[in-house]
Amino acid sequence: MVNFPTAAVCARCGSADFDVKNRRNLGSIIMRRAAVCLMVCVVLLAGFYLSLIASAKSLDYEQKQIVKRAITLLRERGFSEEAFLLDYVTVFRSEDNWLNESVAKENAYAATNFPVEIVTLYADYFAYPRDEVERAAILLHEAKHLQGKDEYDAYEFVWKHREQLGWTRDLYRDSPVWQNVRKQTKDQVPILFVCEINEMADCSEKPR
Repeated sequence: MVNFPTAAVCARCGSADFDVKNRRNLGSIIMRRAAVCLMVCVVLLAGFYLSLIASAKSLDYEQKQIVKRAITLLRERGFSEEAFLLDYVTVFRSEDNWLNESVAKENAYAATNFPVEIVTLYADYFAYPRDEVERAAILLHEAKHLQGKDEYDAYEFVWKHREQLGWTRDLYRDSPVWQNVRKQTKDQVPILFVCEINEMADCSEKPR
């Protein structure tokens, strides 16, 4: 005996609510399968995240203290949101994880894996910056990536807020970090460097 979807009653037992029961059973099956799929996705994502962390070395004690001082400076200079991300959300590593190693890249001070919020600080980060201000500037750039910003937005934000950070041309123009970041900012955000009336055509530089 066949039950058609449009039937008012069950052809076998005569019940009028068999269609409701069938729909409830179908809904329950779909929910269970959706829950299983969700659990599988969570497990896969957790495994992916843990593999990134496990495949790279963490910072040593001295490096952690250097980073902590740079984050504290960011907070003191008014970058509380970025400092919060770096302090409580970010996992720092001192070498590339397997994902970073698979991607060709230029020499850099740091790299960020978004949205898993992992920041890799290379040896140059600890070697070349003159002080905590320059290290804070690099972390500020990475903090924008932690927020999902691209290179354009990250370079633009740091360059426009460098005076708030205390990272000024008068104090740091001879620093290799200043010179490198300025060049990279000019490459990424050329619109900031088309003001011929200002020194070196820097539109964000205040007239003196």
